Amino acid sequence: MADPEAEDRKPQSDEARSAFSPPAGLAAPGPAAADEESSTTSEFALPAGLDAPQPQGPGPEGSAFSTPHTYSAKHAPPAFTPATGVPVVSLTKDAPWQDRMRTMLRMPVTERPAPESVHKEDESGPAVPRVLDLTLRIGELLLAGGEGAEDVETAMFAVSRSYGLDRCEPNVTFTLLSISHQPSLVDDPVTASRTVRRRGTDYTRLAAVYRLVDDLSDPQTVISLEDAYRRLAEMRRNRHPYPGWVLTASGGLLAGAASVLVGGDAIVFVAAALGAMLGDRFAWLCAGRGLPEFYQFTVAAMPPAAIGIALTLAHVDVNASAVITGGLFALLPGRALVAGVQDGLTGFYITASARLLEVMYFFVGIVVGVLLVLYFGVKLGAQLNPDAGLSLSERPLLQIAASMLLSLTFAILLQQERSTVLAVTLNGGVAWSVYGAMHYAGGLSPVASTAVAAGLVGLFGQLLSRYRFASALPYTTAAIGPLLPGSATYFGLLSIAQNEVDKGLVSLTKAAALAMAIAIGVNLGSEISRLFLRLPGGSAGGRRAAKRTRGF
Repeated sequence: MADPEAEDRKPQSDEARSAFSPPAGLAAPGPAAADEESSTTSEFALPAGLDAPQPQGPGPEGSAFSTPHTYSAKHAPPAFTPATGVPVVSLTKDAPWQDRMRTMLRMPVTERPAPESVHKEDESGPAVPRVLDLTLRIGELLLAGGEGAEDVETAMFAVSRSYGLDRCEPNVTFTLLSISHQPSLVDDPVTASRTVRRRGTDYTRLAAVYRLVDDLSDPQTVISLEDAYRRLAEMRRNRHPYPGWVLTASGGLLAGAASVLVGGDAIVFVAAALGAMLGDRFAWLCAGRGLPEFYQFTVAAMPPAAIGIALTLAHVDVNASAVITGGLFALLPGRALVAGVQDGLTGFYITASARLLEVMYFFVGIVVGVLLVLYFGVKLGAQLNPDAGLSLSERPLLQIAASMLLSLTFAILLQQERSTVLAVTLNGGVAWSVYGAMHYAGGLSPVASTAVAAGLVGLFGQLLSRYRFASALPYTTAAIGPLLPGSATYFGLLSIAQNEVDKGLVSLTKAAALAMAIAIGVNLGSEISRLFLRLPGGSAGGRRAAKRTRGF
């Protein structure tokens, strides 16, 4: 009979041994220890022996769809204090919500001040996904209406914070909006996104969205989530304030007023208005057939150029160049250009690149439409002189009246509220007066004159928007209409059509410089207004810049 102790002393085979078996003489771990080793750990898990802070009220474990019950100014969870301390930020309640939200949005999450009392329907508050969905829908309307990326992020942050979600990070690109909310480092984040597929110009709807955000940001106003959804649905259902025939007539008057700015008379006014209205109807026809906007711009640019060529071939004593230039004014994408440059200056380079690429496609569509007509006109013997733009007559009173008419009709095309039309009309008249005084009377370059005039437009527009706690776009976009480089664009295309490519490229470069001067001037005027107004965050070291890379 074999000895059991001798059998235990024999070396075991490879099949009997295991790399994970405990050595001889070491007690095997119990079930509790085995469970601890087999369970997964996290870098956010608390070390052994450290008690986790418990919530102040009983309740089940939270999830992504639970209500933000811990977000209250009176019952806030224990906060983490950095080693350097938390800077004191003074958020004055009488400052516009845009400034207050922009100041906090530019701070790191750990440095943002504690949320104020939130608007909630009951003690539990709305569910996190519903708040994020409302925030994305509001941001979608703002981005589709042409608002800048930073202003869209500011509005989204204001909406989420008004319902108690202060640890939110909105992100806006050209066609995608997303927002992420993480209550703390140990909770799962909730992220939602929305795609902007259609864009429409309706500044009345844009102003209504801003009023909703302003009411949500007001501590004295209580708006439930259902009421906010109801107001948002009413904004989507509301029709445009102006019918289609008013928009077509406004486009014609805009082209006629622009032709007067470049030296046209009454006949030129009528011809330019007729060409612009025909181009607008053709563009609507293409849009109804589902053609992209590139072809719509191409078709809309043809009738004004065709009418100018026809008048030249008929030997009518008119300035055909003014007719074509006036038609181009109604098509130049000044709104998208200003928004693209503003996004680039505030650090949103991806969105700025996409907007400027869109502007380039629209501009190429206009170039193709005009060049086709000019090419056949030159082949038919039309005598068009590119140097005619150098002999513009100076008619100050008539040109100021034409610039105000241009801004008025531009505001109607943008579907602005009737209460803002008068202010933007006066702003456009001031812009052209400054440009004329500096360029014609002072002899300064057109680029510098345009930049200064656009800067005043941005300054006055920002002041008016702060007075009404609204967006600055309705007060600035239409006012820059008289400054758009329509004549430089036309003469550059005409030179290219006459095989003078070098001269044409010089003129188109001038048009690009004027466009950049307009966009930078409008943005600079808005920033200057912020420098001299009382803003929140003064005790935290001054106003933070949007982004600072310092070249690396």
